[in-house]
Amino acid sequence: MLQIPSPKALVPFVSVENMMRLVHHIGLQPMLVGLADEIEADFRRWPVFDKTPRLGSHSRHGVIELMPTSDGEIYSFKYVNGHPRNMAKGLQTVTAFGLLAEVDTGYPVLLTEMTLLTALRTAATSAVAARHLAPRHARTMAIIGNGAQAEFQALAMKAVLGITHLRLFDVNSRATEKVCRNLHGTGLTLIPCHSAQAAVEGADIITTCTADKQYATILSDNMVGAGVHINAIGGDCPGKTELHPDILKRADTFVEYPPQTRIEGEIQQMPADYPVTELWRVISGEVEGRRDARQITLFDSVGFAVEDFSALRYVRSRIVGTEFFELLDIIADPDDPRDLYGMLQRAVEPA
Repeated sequence: MLQIPSPKALVPFVSVENMMRLVHHIGLQPMLVGLADEIEADFRRWPVFDKTPRLGSHSRHGVIELMPTSDGEIYSFKYVNGHPRNMAKGLQTVTAFGLLAEVDTGYPVLLTEMTLLTALRTAATSAVAARHLAPRHARTMAIIGNGAQAEFQALAMKAVLGITHLRLFDVNSRATEKVCRNLHGTGLTLIPCHSAQAAVEGADIITTCTADKQYATILSDNMVGAGVHINAIGGDCPGKTELHPDILKRADTFVEYPPQTRIEGEIQQMPADYPVTELWRVISGEVEGRRDARQITLFDSVGFAVEDFSALRYVRSRIVGTEFFELLDIIADPDDPRDLYGMLQRAVEPA
């Protein structure tokens, strides 16, 4: 006789369809603000988290990674890939899914798509960093690299910081046209530019988010004036950077988790003793972020597991009482926990 699973064995699952429904139910910009607040709250308690660089399997095609963490009560991990050549095949460059589990039992309590959610949490994290590091009253943002992340970055900065003007450049003009089309009617003034140099002119915040897995110079030293905040999110694996090293020599650099960023971020170009400040220390008030109007601040963002933890917990809290999930029977649940074999045998109806 088939055994009916107990509630403990049924795991809430948020599909891509339901994630989209949830975003529209909450509202995209309110959700970005909510994620930013959740991420910032977890950064304020950074010391409680297990921290390790993500586990990557690198190949000539790209990378597949696992990103685990725990606060002692809840465990999370994300599976994520980065395959820049996928775009030529009509596939996503980045795909992901994630899981939350109870530490005291090990039982999962949430499984969800994270391709959309990663885009949202990455943008929200950028906005959290900018809230503490960008010039006061920043209103103009440049985005160099107008791929899948661009709209999320723009709307997060609008929702959290009040950005009003967006200067855009991509080597593929169709990508810029796509962003302008998607962001039409959002209240942002959209300014397509013919070069990266033109895009950064007059910008308070410069975001670089290109996809090629190579050492590149998206920003050269002469393009970066005093007082700007640089949000570098494209360099996120060994051998991939976007900024000329001379920029790093002039900037005060802020990172998520130094052991990971020194392998994957812009600072992989720099000596091992290159000074960095952990962002959580700024958010918690331990150290100063932006000191004056001429300081160049750089958030060398590679993405860290605590941000995924925050995003997963946010989603778990927001699906309660909704229809934006389904229950999956993915945990074996025998009446007698010692009798897994018996559960298997009893599942076969007699002939």
